[in-house]
Amino acid sequence: MLTIWGGATGRTIRAHWMAHELALDYEPKLIGSRTGATQSEEFVALNVKEKIPVLVDGDFVLTESAAIVTYLGDTYGKDSGLVPEPNTHERARYNEWLSYIQMELDAHTLYVMRKHRDLATIYGEAPAAIDAAIEGFQKQVRFAENHLKRNEFLIGESFGAADLMLTSVLTWAKAYGIEISNRLAEYAESNCNRSAYQTAAELNFSISAGA
Repeated sequence: MLTIWGGATGRTIRAHWMAHELALDYEPKLIGSRTGATQSEEFVALNVKEKIPVLVDGDFVLTESAAIVTYLGDTYGKDSGLVPEPNTHERARYNEWLSYIQMELDAHTLYVMRKHRDLATIYGEAPAAIDAAIEGFQKQVRFAENHLKRNEFLIGESFGAADLMLTSVLTWAKAYGIEISNRLAEYAESNCNRSAYQTAAELNFSISAGA
């Protein structure tokens, strides 16, 4: 039995969404970040980083949302087309998109806003850092926007895991009130209309993220 730990965040939705795209039977353990649940003895035994999401597949434990999405596609969705085959140009392009999404759009911008706005009691208020993060997101997201002006999806002719990852940060940005272009908004809305997203989002956001 597969188990996915974590809920309520823009990062945990990725794991749940991918599982639903693949119609996998799994057990959701909907714990939130900053709630104390990630400091429990049971969870720390799985992930000493005290971060969600975490995937458990038998005796195999995997952390980091992009790694989980890719593993699920490789292991349970070889014929789904969601993750490109290894050792191909398409897989190299997939790795490029995921690195860009995780670093330029997530860690360097959106998560800076989370730290200094949502978690200001821990990391301190930093209005200048938040302004710079918004500006940085809007600058870096142009890379995706330029591609999507010419293409419906990030890789190939159909929805894939890279689109799942990008949509997760676009919806996160929208929740933070960051302006994005009409093309990006339309792209995200279309992907969020997928039934797998709808089911996963209802599950993922049924709990509080914690403060």
